[in-house]
Amino acid sequence: MKNDEEAVKVSKNYWIRVVIIFFLGWILMYGTRTIFNPIMGIVGKQFGLNNTQLGLANSIFFLTYAVFQVPFGALGDKYGRKLVITIGFLVLAVMSWLSGIAASFTLFLIIRALAGVGQASYYGPQYALSSEAIPEDKLTLGTAIINSGMAFGTSGGYLLSSYLVLQNHQSWKVPFFVVAVPTAILAVLFYTCLKEKVYRPKKAEKVSENQPKEKVSLKKIFTNKNLVAAFVLCFCSIYANFVIITWLPSFLISNRGFEGGSVGFISSLVPWASIPGALVFAKLADKTGSTKKWIYLLVPLSIISVFAIAFVSNKVLLIAVLILYGLTGKLAIDPIIVAYVTKKAPSGSLSTTLSAYNFIGMSGSILAPYITGWLADVTGQMEIGFYLGCGLLIIGLIVFAVLATDSKKGETAV
Repeated sequence: MKNDEEAVKVSKNYWIRVVIIFFLGWILMYGTRTIFNPIMGIVGKQFGLNNTQLGLANSIFFLTYAVFQVPFGALGDKYGRKLVITIGFLVLAVMSWLSGIAASFTLFLIIRALAGVGQASYYGPQYALSSEAIPEDKLTLGTAIINSGMAFGTSGGYLLSSYLVLQNHQSWKVPFFVVAVPTAILAVLFYTCLKEKVYRPKKAEKVSENQPKEKVSLKKIFTNKNLVAAFVLCFCSIYANFVIITWLPSFLISNRGFEGGSVGFISSLVPWASIPGALVFAKLADKTGSTKKWIYLLVPLSIISVFAIAFVSNKVLLIAVLILYGLTGKLAIDPIIVAYVTKKAPSGSLSTTLSAYNFIGMSGSILAPYITGWLADVTGQMEIGFYLGCGLLIIGLIVFAVLATDSKKGETAV
């Protein structure tokens, strides 16, 4: 997108269309990620893999996803956000299909790595488009609705694989074929239904008066202490979340005695609970205008729940703490932090800032699957990986408390 591209006038309800289509995007983003997790044991047996190698299959996907975040954000700012997203989803659709026909584990890893590249096109350009389209007084709520697609996608991926493979004993390849088709269809909808630049007179006037457009370097982004605080907390939150997303189905099977379709159902309690949690806390955050007080409430509850998931053995208590994590965990915290980053981002580089934010955060998703699998192989205890995620959340909370500010006075470098 060229910087001088003319903005398009849209109806006052255009933002609703944006929220719906990006909500669907996150469903397929997370669906294509999590269909693998319930069937990792089956894939491991076919290819003769241990937990460390199975963790690598997830980590390599998120490695390419994280590495290409910032480049795609910059490409979106320069050539067009919706074009970048469309191409990325077409790549994701093809790679999802090819995942189902991989004849060896090495080929499977390569294909999953390329699927991660396709997904890398989404985060920064998507939130840049939605942040510009959604009215400011509805930004956190709109972001939370978009983010709830992550919950539906996570649950859908779990249930799809559990039902088709664990319950009905179909090939582990079938779920990959199923998700590829709607992914390709949505790629076309992105390009045909979205506007690249939205005309908003009041917002444009405010920017021109108070925040003149300027070329911002990555150095300026990474030396803003508010952004650094958000980046660190995002990393810790995502690390703990991907310990749960990746390994919870296997943990339920090997350590808590669940089997068949119940694995997908119990695992889905986390994303289901996250939907009302994210929407309620986002609405409250919009009303109060404060980020820190909601972080101080949600993150400690997340710490308690992550610890308890690994610690409790009673199935009823386990279900309760899974619901608690869903209500207060990453998917509830994320829209609040995204809105915070959007407000603190330097002028003229919102897509790049959001891509940098997610690049740092998703580094946790690279490490969590592999390290948790490695710890399980070395110690024989999968719980250790959950405790590590709990410890990182504590560190993230401390860093955010020290560096972040709600007021404009905190716009200084570290």
